[in-house]
Amino acid sequence: MNTPPTGSLHHIEVWVPDIDRAKQEWGWILPRLGYSTYQSWDLGISWRLDQTYIVAEQSPALSGRKHERTTPGLNHLAFHAGSPKDVDALVVEGARHGWMQLFQDKYPHAGGPDHYAAYLFNSDGFEIELVAAG
Repeated sequence: MNTPPTGSLHHIEVWVPDIDRAKQEWGWILPRLGYSTYQSWDLGISWRLDQTYIVAEQSPALSGRKHERTTPGLNHLAFHAGSPKDVDALVVEGARHGWMQLFQDKYPHAGGPDHYAAYLFNSDGFEIELVAAG
Protein backbone atom coordinates (compact mmCIF):
# COMPACT_ATOMS: atom_id res chain seq x y z
CA MET A 1 0.00 0.00 0.00
CA ASN A 2 1.39 3.42 -0.94
CA THR A 3 1.92 6.08 1.69
CA PRO A 4 -0.92 8.59 1.40
CA PRO A 5 -0.01 12.21 0.70
CA THR A 6 0.36 14.42 3.75
CA GLY A 7 -2.87 16.32 4.27
CA SER A 8 -5.12 13.76 2.60
CA LEU A 9 -8.09 12.59 4.64
CA HIS A 10 -7.59 9.45 6.71
CA HIS A 11 -11.23 9.05 7.73
CA ILE A 12 -14.44 10.88 8.50
CA GLU A 13 -16.55 9.80 11.46
CA VAL A 14 -20.26 10.61 11.45
CA TRP A 15 -22.22 10.08 14.65
CA VAL A 16 -25.73 8.93 13.82
CA PRO A 17 -28.83 8.51 16.01
CA ASP A 18 -29.84 5.18 14.43
CA ILE A 19 -27.15 2.82 13.12
CA ASP A 20 -29.62 0.57 11.29
CA ARG A 21 -31.03 3.53 9.36
CA ALA A 22 -27.48 4.76 8.65
CA LYS A 23 -26.53 1.33 7.32
CA GLN A 24 -29.46 1.54 4.90
CA GLU A 25 -29.03 5.16 3.78
CA TRP A 26 -25.23 5.48 3.75
CA GLY A 27 -24.81 1.79 2.89
CA TRP A 28 -26.60 2.34 -0.38
CA ILE A 29 -24.89 5.50 -1.64
CA LEU A 30 -21.28 4.86 -0.58
CA PRO A 31 -20.92 1.58 -2.54
CA ARG A 32 -22.39 3.35 -5.58
CA LEU A 33 -19.54 5.87 -5.21
CA GLY A 34 -16.89 3.15 -5.05
CA TYR A 35 -16.64 2.47 -1.30
CA SER A 36 -16.65 -1.05 0.14
CA THR A 37 -17.63 -2.15 3.62
CA TYR A 38 -14.46 -2.00 5.69
CA GLN A 39 -15.41 -2.75 9.32
CA SER A 40 -18.66 -3.47 11.14
CA TRP A 41 -19.60 -3.74 14.83
CA ASP A 42 -22.80 -3.55 16.89
CA LEU A 43 -23.12 0.24 16.84
CA GLY A 44 -21.03 1.12 13.82
CA ILE A 45 -19.86 0.48 10.31
CA SER A 46 -17.22 1.89 7.99
CA TRP A 47 -16.77 2.01 4.24
CA ARG A 48 -13.40 2.42 2.54
CA LEU A 49 -12.22 3.82 -0.77
CA ASP A 50 -8.48 3.49 -1.33
CA GLN A 51 -6.89 4.82 1.87
CA THR A 52 -9.81 6.89 3.13
CA TYR A 53 -12.76 5.55 5.05
CA ILE A 54 -16.08 6.87 6.34
CA VAL A 55 -17.45 5.71 9.68
CA ALA A 56 -21.06 5.80 10.87
CA GLU A 57 -21.38 5.22 14.60
CA GLN A 58 -24.27 5.35 17.04
CA SER A 59 -22.25 6.54 20.01
CA PRO A 60 -23.67 6.36 23.54
CA ALA A 61 -22.09 9.81 24.05
CA LEU A 62 -24.46 11.52 21.55
CA SER A 63 -25.87 14.76 22.95
CA GLY A 64 -28.70 15.04 20.39
CA ARG A 65 -30.76 12.99 17.97
CA LYS A 66 -30.56 15.07 14.76
CA HIS A 67 -27.75 16.63 12.76
CA GLU A 68 -28.34 20.28 11.85
CA ARG A 69 -26.22 21.28 8.86
CA THR A 70 -27.01 24.99 9.27
CA THR A 71 -25.38 25.31 12.70
CA PRO A 72 -21.61 25.63 13.22
CA GLY A 73 -19.86 22.43 12.25
CA LEU A 74 -19.92 20.21 9.21
CA ASN A 75 -22.34 21.32 6.49
CA HIS A 76 -21.95 18.48 3.98
CA LEU A 77 -19.68 15.95 2.31
CA ALA A 78 -19.04 16.39 -1.43
CA PHE A 79 -18.21 13.43 -3.65
CA HIS A 80 -17.06 13.08 -7.24
CA ALA A 81 -19.98 11.12 -8.68
CA GLY A 82 -19.18 10.36 -12.30
CA SER A 83 -20.90 11.77 -15.35
CA PRO A 84 -23.99 14.01 -15.36
CA LYS A 85 -26.03 10.89 -16.26
CA ASP A 86 -24.55 9.11 -13.23
CA VAL A 87 -25.56 12.02 -10.97
CA ASP A 88 -29.08 12.03 -12.46
CA ALA A 89 -29.42 8.30 -11.79
CA LEU A 90 -28.20 8.70 -8.19
CA VAL A 91 -30.80 11.41 -7.58
CA VAL A 92 -33.63 9.18 -8.80
CA GLU A 93 -32.41 6.09 -6.96
CA GLY A 94 -31.52 8.08 -3.85
CA ALA A 95 -35.17 8.98 -3.30
CA ARG A 96 -35.88 5.26 -2.82
CA HIS A 97 -33.15 5.03 -0.18
CA GLY A 98 -33.97 7.93 2.16
CA TRP A 99 -32.10 10.74 0.34
CA MET A 100 -34.18 13.79 -0.56
CA GLN A 101 -33.15 16.59 -2.88
CA LEU A 102 -32.26 20.11 -1.78
CA PHE A 103 -32.54 23.01 -4.26
CA GLN A 104 -34.65 20.86 -6.58
CA ASP A 105 -35.88 23.94 -8.45
CA LYS A 106 -32.27 24.79 -9.40
CA TYR A 107 -31.10 21.24 -10.22
CA PRO A 108 -28.54 20.50 -11.60
CA HIS A 109 -26.93 23.95 -11.41
CA ALA A 110 -27.68 25.05 -7.83
CA GLY A 111 -23.93 25.54 -7.37
CA GLY A 112 -23.66 27.76 -10.45
CA PRO A 113 -24.02 27.45 -14.23
CA ASP A 114 -20.74 25.54 -14.65
CA HIS A 115 -21.27 23.16 -11.71
CA TYR A 116 -23.40 20.06 -12.35
CA ALA A 117 -24.30 18.60 -8.98
CA ALA A 118 -27.06 17.21 -6.81
CA TYR A 119 -27.52 18.18 -3.18
CA LEU A 120 -29.22 15.45 -1.16
CA PHE A 121 -30.07 15.08 2.52
CA ASN A 122 -31.15 12.05 4.49
CA SER A 123 -33.67 11.47 7.27
CA ASP A 124 -31.07 12.37 9.92
CA GLY A 125 -30.33 15.74 8.30
CA PHE A 126 -26.94 14.90 6.77
CA GLU A 127 -26.22 16.47 3.38
CA ILE A 128 -24.13 15.14 0.54
CA GLU A 129 -23.21 16.83 -2.72
CA LEU A 130 -22.79 14.63 -5.78
CA VAL A 131 -20.58 16.43 -8.31
CA ALA A 132 -20.45 15.45 -11.98
CA ALA A 133 -17.12 15.28 -13.79
CA GLY A 134 -16.35 18.06 -16.22
